[in-house]
Amino acid sequence: MFNLNFLKTIKDAFSSKTNLLTFSNNQRFANEEYIKSLSSTELKIKADEQRLEAMVRQQLREEFPNIEKSASYDLLVDAVIHNYKSKQLQAVDDVEVK
Repeated sequence: MFNLNFLKTIKDAFSSKTNLLTFSNNQRFANEEYIKSLSSTELKIKADEQRLEAMVRQQLREEFPNIEKSASYDLLVDAVIHNYKSKQLQAVDDVEVK
């Protein structure tokens, strides 16, 4: 009888570990899929935004020498990017409406 209870306890312990490992593996797979989906779209968008910001900063430095030393330089960059994105969204909306 003691051996039977001992074996049942061991079986339950292994069953719990197996369930935990199965859950853990499923979670890891789900997380990998989520990261892959983000990397395919979100990271591309982020890279495009960083490239746009770099272009805006370069253009401002070319047109206005030493502007990067100004206290409002970052605000100006943000404003230019915001204006560009707003116009881009308006253009997309106009195309969809027609």
